[in-house]
Amino acid sequence: MLRSVFAFALLLTASAWGNDQTTINQVPIKPTSWASGQQMYQEYCAVCHGTKADGNGPAAPACKVKPANLAGMAKSNGGRFPYYYFYNVVKFGTHMATPAHGSRDMPIWFPLFLSLDGRGEGFAMQRMYNVAGYVESLQVK
Repeated sequence: MLRSVFAFALLLTASAWGNDQTTINQVPIKPTSWASGQQMYQEYCAVCHGTKADGNGPAAPACKVKPANLAGMAKSNGGRFPYYYFYNVVKFGTHMATPAHGSRDMPIWFPLFLSLDGRGEGFAMQRMYNVAGYVESLQVK
């Protein structure tokens, strides 16, 4: 089932010469409360996007493409948080230079969220809505 789909986590590995090498290791997605956008963000997003959503999470250096500064989305959108854009990227991926997130560092989250509860699309959509609401609360002025 979809539970075999992986989310990404940070793994720091020391090389033989004592230098730290940052790599991204795939691990199974962990269940969180569907009602807490903050909890989901911290569990699924902060490792790359950072706790302040500035794109500087601990795994950011290992990403092929620098994670987006989510906290600046409203500022770069005339002061309004682009909720539907954010929601659609989480659900479908992005139209950037490479195919939708599946082939890059960031997974498409809708199928992952769908796999967590076994309650259907409504709960997966509510998860995305709650994450978007939390990211909206992190916007810089």
